[in-house]
This record gives sequence, C-alpha cells and structure tokens, in this order.
Amino acid sequence: MRVTVPTQLRDYTAGRGTVEAEGTTLAAVLDDLERQFPGFRFRVIDEQDRVRRHIILFVGGERQDDLEAGIPPGAELFIVGALSGG
Repeated sequence: MRVTVPTQLRDYTAGRGTVEAEGTTLAAVLDDLERQFPGFRFRVIDEQDRVRRHIILFVGGERQDDLEAGIPPGAELFIVGALSGG
C-alpha cells in the first residue's frame, strides 16, 4: 500500500513523502513501517497503543483510529500531522 508521510515524520523515511508498506490491518502496516524505518511507529502510536493526538490517519479516504481495522484492497494510507499553535 502507498503511504503518504507528513513533513514532520520524513526524517524517519530519509526525506521521502511517500513510501510503500504491507499489511492487512492498520496495525500491520504500521509494524511494517517500523521494520523499514525504526522509530516511525512510536511517532504515530503512543504507549497505550492509540493514535497520538496530533496525528490523523486516513485509510481509503476515511479517518481511522482503530488499529485492527482492515485495509481495503487498493487503499492508500495518509498520515496527517495536525497543526497547533496560537
């Protein structure tokens, strides 16, 4: 599956904005990303195994927070880093 990586995580992907990963669930895709890019998963998922507050995941155009959610064939994963400030 194609994964779009936000700017703030591209240090982990050698500057690449899109990468490929495999898996039938969101958790499996994130595990594959961690295998390829050590430290990546911890920047997306917290210690309680939940999506971090400042990260939004879209699978096939739908927001997804359930790591056990299945990945539809041909779907893409978009990882979005929320902006904050004041």
